[in-house]
Parts: sequence; C-alpha cells; structure tokens
Amino acid sequence: MIKRFETKKIYVGNVAVGGDAPISVQSMTYSDTKDIKSTIEQINRLHFAGCDIVRVAVPDMEDALALKEIKQGISLPLVADIHFNHKLALIASEVVDCIRINPGNIGSKWKVKEVVKACQERNLPIRIGVNAGSLEKEFDDKYGPTAKAMVTSAEYNIKFLEDLGFDDIKISLKASDVQRTVEAYRMLRPTNRYPFHLGVTEAGTVFHATVKSAIGLGTLLMEGIGDTLRVSITGELEDEIKVGRAILKDSGVAAEGLNIISCPTCGRIEADLVSAVAEIERRTAHIKTPLDVSVMGCVVNAIGEAKHADVAIAYGKGKGLVMVKGEVVANLDEEELVECFVQEVEKMAADGK
Repeated sequence: MIKRFETKKIYVGNVAVGGDAPISVQSMTYSDTKDIKSTIEQINRLHFAGCDIVRVAVPDMEDALALKEIKQGISLPLVADIHFNHKLALIASEVVDCIRINPGNIGSKWKVKEVVKACQERNLPIRIGVNAGSLEKEFDDKYGPTAKAMVTSAEYNIKFLEDLGFDDIKISLKASDVQRTVEAYRMLRPTNRYPFHLGVTEAGTVFHATVKSAIGLGTLLMEGIGDTLRVSITGELEDEIKVGRAILKDSGVAAEGLNIISCPTCGRIEADLVSAVAEIERRTAHIKTPLDVSVMGCVVNAIGEAKHADVAIAYGKGKGLVMVKGEVVANLDEEELVECFVQEVEKMAADGK
C-alpha cells in the first residue's frame, strides 16, 4: 500500500485536491479561448473522457472576457492560465475556480499582491507553476537550469504568498526532462504540505509523452508524491486523460477499470491474440470496477495466470477455456471465447466484484 505524503486539502471548484482526496487528472484545451464554441466543445470532450479539472490559456483581454460564457457552458472546474499580464488574472478571478501564475514571468511583486487579493476575496486557490524554461533571472543566473533553481523559485514564491496571509496554494515544478522534474519534486516535498500538481512539460507526441510521463509521474506517485497530474501530449485531448488514468492505475495508487494481463507475442501463441485483446479492450473500456483479467495465448503460462485472475481466457489450439476466479466456466471454440469472456466480465463488474 503506497502511503501518500500528507498535504493540505484545497478545492478547485467542487474537486478536492490534496489531503485524502483521490488524485485528479487534468488537461488543457488547445483552442483559442476567445473561440467560445470550440473551447466549450473541447472541455466537454475532456469531461466525457474522464477529466477532473481543465485549464485554458488566457493570453489576452478577449480571452479573459470569454471566460464567463465558457464557465456557464461547462461542468468541469475551470483554471485560468496566466502569463505576463496580471490584469488578466484579476478579470479571470471573477469567474474561474483557480488561477495559475508563472512566477518567472508575471512581473513585479505588487502585481502578484493584486492577484492574491482578488483570489482571497473569492476563496480561489492559486497554483504556483514553476517551469524550468521560464525561471526568474535571479535563480537561473545563480543555479543554472537545475532542479535547485526550480525549487528555490518555488520556495521564494510560497513564502511571498504566505507573508500575504495566503495559503490556498498548489505547486508544480515542471521540466521537459524526467530526471530534473523528479529531482525537483523530491527536493521540495519535505519542506511544505501544499498539494503538488505533477507533470513533465513539453513531453512530445503520444509515444514520447507516455514514456516520459510514465517514468516521471509513476516514480513520484509510487513514492507517495502527488495530488493531481497532467500528462502533456502534443496530440489529442483524450490521450492525456487515457494515459494519466493508466499511470494512476498501473502505479498502484488508484484502482479503476481492468488490469489486462496478456502474453507478449511469441512463437508459442496458438490463437489470434492481438485481435482478441484489442476487441476486449474496446468492449470493456467503459468498465470502472477494478478487475484483474488475463488473456493468454498458450499453455505455458495460461493456466497459472488464470488461477489468479478474476476472469481469464486460456487459449489452446483452436479452442480454449474461460475461467472465473480460477474455476473453468466454459470450454469453447476459439471464435466463441471473447464473447463469453466479456459477458463474465460484465457480470462481475455489475456485481461490484
């Protein structure tokens, strides 16, 4: 059982972050926020994909003014992503559920004070978003592009907000490489109890982002670090949620949906296992009940894995077994196995395992 670091619970809209709250999965739209129709459509796509919190970019005044109508058309908590112009944060604070500021580019401290005051008046949390690529000059000059520079920036800005009497804070420390990201989160975690937003930024396409995020976020989660996360992908919105949920499940910090155990392709396989697993994934994608299922293609490991699975297929030559909790429930021809298997999975999920 992974023991999470104890952190302060804050609320982004109706979603709790930190404390004993489930680790939430976030994403960000790529539309021009001022394009209200497209932005709402993207947010609703994310909602149906299982996103918990959504962030939108607010680079100019037209974007900021669009937030009110966007907020009225969605159900997800909304975070405004602010860079350079603190006045946009002041406008956004009137309608959104959280403000994200980058201390490396927001400007003079009096501007931060105004943002803090606006958030205090409306009980909004602030995410201090430290990015390795946009650190304050003083920290970059002193430490270079290092985890130490990122952590020093975060500590400085945390203290600044605390000195203003503000502590509804969450923190992110993102770099484009895994090692520096993990090092920064590890270094900062023992010094405070604010919730952490995890992410490897600018992680690339689906393949590269999945690998980087699985290593970086998975490592931190298994050490008990992290309260909310985003997988940054150059690609479709739904992929960020799909990969984020998979990282939570496979790192052992969240139990949701099927854990599919299946053979690597090898010369011993006696069935069209690739097609069978693809069909099973498609037909069971909606299931949220945590189940271990096994789909094995030869006699070497099939029965052994099936004994420990909730539902299993053990393929043989042209035929196979469907097993539930280690007990054979059907001996069928190959083409009938997937249908029987899916029915047993559906039945077990409906019973809540």
